[in-house]
Parts: sequence; C-alpha cells; structure tokens
Amino acid sequence: MKNYIKLFNFELGRFLKFYLILIAITIVSQITGVIVSSRSYLSDANEFIYVNQGSMESFLEQYGQMSMHNITRTLWFLGPIALCVVTLLIYIFFIWYRDWFGKNTFIYRLLMLPTARMNVYLAKASTIFLMVLGLISLQLVLIPIEGTILQSMVPVDFRLDMSIQEVIGSFDYFGILVPYSFTQFIIHYGIGFMAVFIVFTAILFERSFRLKGIVLGIVYIAISVVIFISPLLVDAFLVPNYFYAIELFVMEIVVGLLVIAGSIWMSNYLLNRKIRI
Repeated sequence: MKNYIKLFNFELGRFLKFYLILIAITIVSQITGVIVSSRSYLSDANEFIYVNQGSMESFLEQYGQMSMHNITRTLWFLGPIALCVVTLLIYIFFIWYRDWFGKNTFIYRLLMLPTARMNVYLAKASTIFLMVLGLISLQLVLIPIEGTILQSMVPVDFRLDMSIQEVIGSFDYFGILVPYSFTQFIIHYGIGFMAVFIVFTAILFERSFRLKGIVLGIVYIAISVVIFISPLLVDAFLVPNYFYAIELFVMEIVVGLLVIAGSIWMSNYLLNRKIRI
C-alpha cells in the first residue's frame, strides 16, 4: 500500500500543472460567461423597454426570464467542460505512452521498482479517476457561485432562480457529467471507470505484442463491451421484457464488476509475463 501511494502521488504530480490550468480555465471562462450573458440580457432589456418603449411584460414574454439554464448553453460554460473531457480522454492514452516514448523509456524504470507492477497500473487508473472526480466537484462548487453572481446582476423580476438539481436536470448532457442522484453516479462513473480499465488493458496488449497487439486490443475491447451489455441483449432478444428494471440494474453491476476484475487480471498477466525489461 505504501508503494502504491507513492506511485499515485508521483503520477498525480506529473499532471498537476496541466490539471490546475484546466481548473483555472474552467473557473475564469464560466464566471466570465455569467457576467457577459447577464450584461447582454440586461442590455436587451434596456433597449426593449427604454428605447423601443416596450413593457416589461412584453419583454419577458418575448425573451423569457434569465436563469442558469441560459448560461449552461453558452460556449463560455460548455467550452471548458469539453476541453476537460477531451484532455482527460487523451491523457488516458498519454499516461502510458509518455512513459514508453518519452526520454530514456521511463516505463522500464517504473517496472523495475521494488514493488508489484500492478501498483503502477492502479496508480495510473486512480490518477485518472481522481482527476475526473475533482473536476466534477469543482463544477458542483461553481454552479452556486455562478447562480449568486447572476442574482447580483439581474433584477429579481427578470430572472428565474434555480437549484443545483434544477440546473443539472435542465440539460441532459450536463446531467451525464454531473449526475443528480447516487444511482446515476454509480451508473455513469461506474461505466467510465470500467472503460478506463478496459482501455488500459488494450494499451498493454499493444505494448506487449506491438502490431498484433493492436488487433488483440480492439478484440478485447469488443468482447468486454459485449459481455457488459449481455444482460440487455438477453432481455431484448432472447427473453423480451422478462426481467424487471431493478434486476437488469443488478445484473449490469455484477457483469461490470466481472469485466473490471477481468481487465485487472489480464493487465496483471501482461505486465508480469509479456512485458519484458
């Protein structure tokens, strides 16, 4: 455990600067978006009411009330989220290939450390998972702050206040990234965590067998996906609507855990038997 913690801290430190940059971009962009969007809305209201001599009721009927619902659909808000998602997706591959193709093939130094090689694997996976949870936590903190800024800029008659749950629930794609229930959190991030393990194993296939490993990695991913959705396939084609929703949910959890366990076992085998120093 001590060696694992050291490796985890090491992996986290290697990406920390870029991670802090992502956090800074998210904070600055989203808060700027609230300010810019609020000013734009108030400018439209002033022009409609004072320049065009329209009534407040007519303006609200035409433009609606300002809320976080409007903010979450702007590039200011969605842009940094997309940037973080793409960066972490790339880093899933980069966290391994950097060590192989970087200066002095650093991976061999890592694998020669006096510790189980799986600690290297688990430290990298934990780093990805912690960074994802960190960005999600940041977003949950930012939403109330952005709501407060909106309230301070837009008069109460022109705005619609929303809770965190309402903000998340008002935008389907945002609800995927920030689940508004524990069950959805288990589903979304359980699948995501499983996908990380599967991709890590596919990368190790490629590193172990080179060109042949690319094919093996793709096949492994395909088999893992089929195994994971097998309860849904059985319920859809073999015995249609035979299982209750809760039964399918439990089966998916069990199968997902089996896929994760299989990925860890296969990765351990590849690290110890196929990758040579």
